[in-house]
Amino acid sequence: MNETPYPLQTALSLAASGVPVLPLRRGKVPFGNCPACADNACGGRPNMKTPGPCPCPGVCHAWAAATTAPAVIVSPLWREAWQRAVCVGYHPGGAGLTVVDLDDADAVAWARQILPATRTVPTTRGEHWIYRGAMTSRNAVRTGVDIKSSMSYARYLGPGTGHMVDLPDAVRALAVKRPPAVRPVPHVGAAPAGAAGGGCPHRTPAYLERGIAMAVQRITEARSAVHATVYGAFLAVLSTHGRCGCLTDIHVTRLFTAAQTKGETLRHCTDAWTNARTVLGL
Repeated sequence: MNETPYPLQTALSLAASGVPVLPLRRGKVPFGNCPACADNACGGRPNMKTPGPCPCPGVCHAWAAATTAPAVIVSPLWREAWQRAVCVGYHPGGAGLTVVDLDDADAVAWARQILPATRTVPTTRGEHWIYRGAMTSRNAVRTGVDIKSSMSYARYLGPGTGHMVDLPDAVRALAVKRPPAVRPVPHVGAAPAGAAGGGCPHRTPAYLERGIAMAVQRITEARSAVHATVYGAFLAVLSTHGRCGCLTDIHVTRLFTAAQTKGETLRHCTDAWTNARTVLGL
């Protein structure tokens, strides 16, 4: 375990630099709620969405208890927790940061191929890659990879090495929830003119790939009217490829993922897809 020799001093130093901190006990986990706060009886820290006032002066509510206030950090109840703490935790999102937690060598190797280099901190089995910018946290975005930012905490394991860069879209996309499997659009009605024996008239996979790529780009580059842009992109794809049966789950997932990265919900994506099919009579 990566223990911090002087957790209280480390916490005060981090807090002075604007990083909200909290003590972590053995097992690298926060201290539990006191009896007054058990089962969220105190109302929590404003719905647990952001750190904030709580009637309890102790170290409650995990990441939401993280603070930069020295008076709180050295208060009697917190000092007792620091005496039992084995390491320092911090709230990355509260500091405007995102931690990509790479849990093993395979995850690190993947990150080096896919993600832009940034500040790196070694962990027990892998690495933390730290980016400037906050986002939604999500665990298990792929094997051995967690995203820790807003409403989450990470262990402080030292300053790390390398130049910290801005949070890239490639990391934000990892936290986008993938839509459930979507069945390929079935063949409806007679094959379009030029189709030999009812087969796909596009002849080469490159034609379909180009169409999907253009739709994804159109959605990704939208700066306004995202709903309308997503619907228009879906409509364009379906008008060309909706009747030949060549669309697969992979193609539809790429379109949905691009839309969700721009802030669309899965329901919006599903509705837009359904509406486009209805308009085209599919």
